[in-house]
Amino acid sequence: MKPEHMNVPVSQGPVRRPHHDHEDCRGVASILSMVGDKWSVFVIMMLHDGPKRFNELKRMIGGISQRMLTLTLRGLERDGLVTRTVFPTIPPRVDYELTDLGRGLAKPVMALGEWAMAHKGEIEGARTRFDQRNDT
Repeated sequence: MKPEHMNVPVSQGPVRRPHHDHEDCRGVASILSMVGDKWSVFVIMMLHDGPKRFNELKRMIGGISQRMLTLTLRGLERDGLVTRTVFPTIPPRVDYELTDLGRGLAKPVMALGEWAMAHKGEIEGARTRFDQRNDT
């Protein structure tokens, strides 16, 4: 045995981690499932530079249905991340905009989106290699 191995402190039992209430974990999980949903991420990314109308968002987010965009916007509004403003015009104009809370979330969401775009090719390549390996 080397001399440096002789003075290793004896463990005093398992490492203690801060206690988290299971209820807290469930609460955080429900928030993350909403804001981590792919459509929510896209909506937040599209609203980061200012308010948008419903059809403008729909055009910007390829592949989202009208129903899914409606549900996503309602969920984000319910969570306090988006505001919906109705203007009394004919036809009525409705704008969606990030709240202060939503703007706080936009920065990490934008970083996640930028990371995904930067590494899209690498991930697709890894998926292809994995699928080919598992097909044989």
